[in-house]
Amino acid sequence: MLAMVRQREILPDKGDQRLGAPAEPAERARPEETKEVMWMHLDQAALEDYLSRVSGAPIQIEGINELGGGTGGAAALKAFGYGQPMCIDYRPLASGKDGSEPAEIRRVVLRRISRNSFGRERDADRVAEVWLNFHSFNHLPRHIQAQDMVALVDDGRLESAGHIRELLLLTDYAPGQLYAGDLTRIRDEGMCTDRDRARAEALADYLVGIHTVKHDDPLLWRRRLRDLVGHGEGIMGLTDSYPADFPLTPVEELRAIEVAANEWRWRLKSLTGRLSQVHGDFHPFNVLFTEQNEFTLLDRSRGEWGEPADDASCMTINYLFFSLQRYGRLAGPFENLYTAFWSHYLAGSHDDELLSVIQPWFAWRTLVLASPQWYPSIHADVRRRLLTFARRVMASRRFEWRQINDYLEAA
Repeated sequence: MLAMVRQREILPDKGDQRLGAPAEPAERARPEETKEVMWMHLDQAALEDYLSRVSGAPIQIEGINELGGGTGGAAALKAFGYGQPMCIDYRPLASGKDGSEPAEIRRVVLRRISRNSFGRERDADRVAEVWLNFHSFNHLPRHIQAQDMVALVDDGRLESAGHIRELLLLTDYAPGQLYAGDLTRIRDEGMCTDRDRARAEALADYLVGIHTVKHDDPLLWRRRLRDLVGHGEGIMGLTDSYPADFPLTPVEELRAIEVAANEWRWRLKSLTGRLSQVHGDFHPFNVLFTEQNEFTLLDRSRGEWGEPADDASCMTINYLFFSLQRYGRLAGPFENLYTAFWSHYLAGSHDDELLSVIQPWFAWRTLVLASPQWYPSIHADVRRRLLTFARRVMASRRFEWRQINDYLEAA
């Protein structure tokens, strides 16, 4: 996604940086920092075709230059691929009633949001930045005007996207019943079947498979840790959602969870080799099972890559959550499912290190389940035990999964 803006002056000096902000230092792609793969190929013919279509008449490009001076022509097009804004001078080919009057040269600037380590690590971040700029530039006095959002498509053509008001997602339909229905039944009946155990093992085996796919991207690993703590859907977003006068947890406890999570972020920053393929929201309400024990997943979240402990914690905390509602601890059939899941996952993944990194992900998921906003009707004792678990698990350098009930009691 690209942004097209118009400059105030018709033909100012190429070095006049009043035309627009110079490229941020981080916007120049540094291969050793971003490892960005440059697939973009943009040529003058594609620009002329696009500008002719949005202008409603044929145009001719008179010049292409890097904003602020520097390179021109093909070199400017190449620099654009690395994040340098590009000045385009063009002239409509017909002007006046008879088309004989020379048309005034117009100048626009095409901008590309490049990958960096300041919140633009993913394609979705950069699309969001263009969207925000397009819908905010023109509402501030004296600001340069945004003319269009521009999409660069696979074949190198440019397409106008400024008319888009909202993006929607169309998916296929998957039959089946939510796995949460199984856990609700087990909670109410106090027993599980061989099929229930087989399903827990199948989910663990699935995670073993996807987590073997690794991704070498230290920049994205740090971003995922940062989002875990500070994103609106992360720990800080959850703690902010708790009422200030919530009787079961004082604000000091929520603040302490945030502080501990950030300490974990610093502890884990160097473990970049753990970045793996993940689902990102692997809980029982996002799994559909058929009668034949085949399953389909819903609503993958927060991108392709993350920490395997995210998925493992998301599912296993729910065995505890449903068990607390009946037994006040992990016990009975839920202990069987929990043990089956962990035994299969650890035996298949050989990832003992996961038990030394899972703590902040457990805290995050616990804040969701204990939230009066997301789960307003659960018993206060369940909520209190979950919050105790969040605090105590982050105080432990290694999660002893067989002793999970020990984390439910106040120290």
